[in-house]
Amino acid sequence: MLFGTCAWAQKMSPIGVWTNEDGKAKFEIYKCSGDKLCGKIISLREPNRNGKPKMDDNNPSKSLRNRPLMGLEFLKGFEYEGDNKWDDGTIYDPESGKTYSCYMKMIGKDKMEVKGYIGISLIGRAQTWTRVDDTASTK
Repeated sequence: MLFGTCAWAQKMSPIGVWTNEDGKAKFEIYKCSGDKLCGKIISLREPNRNGKPKMDDNNPSKSLRNRPLMGLEFLKGFEYEGDNKWDDGTIYDPESGKTYSCYMKMIGKDKMEVKGYIGISLIGRAQTWTRVDDTASTK
């Protein structure tokens, strides 16, 4: 019984490829530093604007506005907290140019709650992401 539980818990990992509720993008979540998790944008429904790749136009740092959204690491520093939850990370929203504290919590093998917040996690915005592939591509 114990071994079955451990195997099931391993399947509750967020490592893999996900899409958000509106399906605008796909993201890869992977190990990035020790046991920490990070995530990057690997595809966009509309990758180009005016025939050119979309850039990080809304970044508050002018020097970063010329980096492409494709490949952008926007999830950083998540640590496993227990109970299928990874916390103490940040999420960058390229549509607003803002970075928020964030946690990810598996709510099923292929469903995950991702919540960005300022201050305490009780106040913020949550989305349910859906796994689209459980094999990670390249970092």
